[in-house]
Amino acid sequence: MLRVYRDEDVSLEPLKDRLIAVIGYGSQGRAQALNFRDSGLKVVVGVRPEGGSWKLASSDGFDVYPISEACRRADVIHILIPDMVQPQVYVEYIEGCLEPGKTLGFAHGFNIHFKQIVPPDYVDVVMVAPKAPGPKVRELYVKGFGVPALVAVYQDYTGEAWSKVLAMAKALGCTRAGVIETTFRDETESDLIGEQTVLVGGILELIKNGFEVLVEAGYPEELAYFEACNEAKLIIDLIYEGGFTKMLRSVSDTAKHGGLTVGPKIIDQNVRENMRRAVEYVKSGRYAEEWIREYKAGMPNLRKLLSEIENHPIEIVGRRLRKLSGLEE
Repeated sequence: MLRVYRDEDVSLEPLKDRLIAVIGYGSQGRAQALNFRDSGLKVVVGVRPEGGSWKLASSDGFDVYPISEACRRADVIHILIPDMVQPQVYVEYIEGCLEPGKTLGFAHGFNIHFKQIVPPDYVDVVMVAPKAPGPKVRELYVKGFGVPALVAVYQDYTGEAWSKVLAMAKALGCTRAGVIETTFRDETESDLIGEQTVLVGGILELIKNGFEVLVEAGYPEELAYFEACNEAKLIIDLIYEGGFTKMLRSVSDTAKHGGLTVGPKIIDQNVRENMRRAVEYVKSGRYAEEWIREYKAGMPNLRKLLSEIENHPIEIVGRRLRKLSGLEE
């Protein structure tokens, strides 16, 4: 049984006299820096000089430094820049600032688990991974609640790594919702597998194929868009709010019967086997190797795939319908 930490289980004391450097001021960086500060912790921001992030962090009232200077000053270095950028930034600006007892923090375990970053053995290495985009992390904190998060310790040099990462989660507001103890490996692999098989890859392909089949059958693109894409958002909202049960109670008996009898014939054992192959591809490390090669080559295949999606008929008709309904300018 996974251990879950609540607000009353965790203290901020382990971080009270320590300085946190948030590296990066994008979606997660800004939200987490603001939450840390509003929880009473000392925070500086480390970004590349004179860019938009520098100006935004300054306007939000933070002391802003070049990355290496922020890391030199800090006790906790919390890295919130994109995964593929982290290894180079670590080597150029962070590694030389590490001293015994400092803490390296991450929001995703990719670079540690796949050894793209190999920290020295004299620092703590921790992860707090809020399960929501940055703006939602901030929004719920301001409302007095928070988003759930995963926490993990990869390396505990000081013997205080767990108390520090839990304090970070509390300062973000995540213990208000519940924080689950995990490992860098489990967080990384499950995140990649979920994105590929369901959240990004699976949902996108299901919607796209549903649209294409409806159009092939002779139905207007507009109807196909509403049936395969637009209403999917409403169904997911119901599942999010109350699980499968609430969703099924909210749709018609015809929808219940058709969905429960035909659905398993579409998403069948062949799909499950494909998912299992995706699981093994991630766990073996081969996917990470493929993605790292692709990134270093300038992402030609990813750019091609994104262009194909942007020009797919479902996107063309979708943009037109969203404009008609006022969802898009």
